[in-house]
Amino acid sequence: MPIFEITGDQFIYDGKPVQLISGAIHYFRVVPEYWEDRLLKLKACGFNTVETYVPWNLHEPKEGEFNFEGIADIEKFIKIAQDLGLFVIVRPSPYICAEWEFGGLPAWLLADHNMRHRCAYPPFLEKVSNYYDVLLPKFKPFLCTQGGPIIAMQIENEYGSYGNDKQYLSFLEKAMIERGMDILLFTSDGPTDMMLQGGTLPHIFKTANFGSRPEEGFEKLREYESTGPLVCMEYWNGWFDHWGVEHHTRDPQDVAQVFETMLKMNGSVNFYMFHGGTNFGFYNGANFNGTYQPTVTSYDYDCLLSESGDLTEKYFAVREVVAKHTNKELPTPPENQKKKAYGKVQLTQEADLFESLFSLATKVQSACPIPMEQVGQEYGFILYRTYVTGPKGQVAVKIQDVKDRALIYYNGQYQGKLYRNDKDTEVLINIDEAGGTLDILVENMGRINYGAHMYDRKGITEGVLLNYQFQFDWEIYPLPMIDLTSLSFDGAVKEGMPGFYKASFDVDETADTFIKLEGWKKGIVWVNGFNLGRYWDIGPTQTLYVPGPLLKKQDNEVVVFELHGKPEEAKIEFIDHPILG
Repeated sequence: MPIFEITGDQFIYDGKPVQLISGAIHYFRVVPEYWEDRLLKLKACGFNTVETYVPWNLHEPKEGEFNFEGIADIEKFIKIAQDLGLFVIVRPSPYICAEWEFGGLPAWLLADHNMRHRCAYPPFLEKVSNYYDVLLPKFKPFLCTQGGPIIAMQIENEYGSYGNDKQYLSFLEKAMIERGMDILLFTSDGPTDMMLQGGTLPHIFKTANFGSRPEEGFEKLREYESTGPLVCMEYWNGWFDHWGVEHHTRDPQDVAQVFETMLKMNGSVNFYMFHGGTNFGFYNGANFNGTYQPTVTSYDYDCLLSESGDLTEKYFAVREVVAKHTNKELPTPPENQKKKAYGKVQLTQEADLFESLFSLATKVQSACPIPMEQVGQEYGFILYRTYVTGPKGQVAVKIQDVKDRALIYYNGQYQGKLYRNDKDTEVLINIDEAGGTLDILVENMGRINYGAHMYDRKGITEGVLLNYQFQFDWEIYPLPMIDLTSLSFDGAVKEGMPGFYKASFDVDETADTFIKLEGWKKGIVWVNGFNLGRYWDIGPTQTLYVPGPLLKKQDNEVVVFELHGKPEEAKIEFIDHPILG
């Protein structure tokens, strides 16, 4: 079999030196029908390698229940890359960061209040072992030692940005080797002393992650990896967006120039990202930098291919550098996917959330509010309901703590919101002699995926205070919104209240399109049962990407879940371009 190895300062494959020109494409952010298109565009850019993370929470959504179908069919993705003659670098869990929900860790880990992740905590290592028993054998036939395309595998991800538990890193290394991963293992970290000391093992190949100043990055890497190829495992050529913050862009010529510098230094480079794709469903992550910063649905990343896979100015600038460096004539890239503006669709059917509770959720009775992980829920929304006796006059409703955004209702009337970033920490309600029902609807807006604040349980984590007094005796309704087929769209949503809106529509031909939600405030959209992700009028993103393969010519169904009441016109518009901000 051809051998991939390190000799001196070079990678050697099948006896010949090879410089890796790689791009990150996350199969889980692209519908499977488009995997080949994206990989062909990568190859036409002159790249010889594709890299992908592997999110644990996608593949083991419930403990002991595994998913490797559809968008989770990583074996199919690797096989397509192999058929196209590409090398593959795999960066599996447990942790991936990636602006992905909980950094790829499964939320069910947080049901255990004693859980400690990303360290040599035995219960955590046991969960990792069980997962690796299922995951890693799937890679075995694709290893280069078996004649396959996988040339390297990462043991943890930027661990030096989080911790320094060498026993944990050694456990992961051993776990991979014991399960037959007899290929190059590596780590990747930022180019600082602290990160490279904390995140590496002496005998494991080290790589660095950075977006600029490559001379400095490689110089620092050399202090910890004195020989061997120089590798930038994440060349940040764009950046991600948070809700309420301006859309990030980077000059294509600057990206190309930094890339060319690395190639001239004989560095191998992995573009993070080559194609970003979309945080479909509830899988967007979040950051914490003094405040909570949820990531938007689009993972366009301003990289070489757009969110919908279009060739960009940056693509051609980089392609020119590759052609010049390799002195090869590159293949013609595939055409961009067709885009269509189908126009406006009136949503004519409605279902009120509160009227639909018993068809969507199974009630849990509890003395006090508990987070969603404690009721076996990972994503979506959760409703807390209690009866408040009266009279009490005006009282302040306080949540300790809200994760992430709570809408408060009293006797079926909206009273206000509490968001974990807001300065306002209470909502005032008036409780007369009759008392009434207090409802608190909480949205999980994405678990923190990076840094020191990742124990990010969702819902209400401690309790609810009315003035100074804890309120007890609660009904809890988990609303993961995985399946909406039980909804009856035969009523009307009360003014200003959360609810579902549905319509059917036909198209003359199926193509990529984008949903513009002008007038809508905050919610989720499904097309033919597929969760496209979140929208929020604060931007920067003002559209949701609809891949063409999700559509059919007749009887398409779109459902909008809106938190803040129907706009004046309950319409959405299908346009032929994104609005990223």
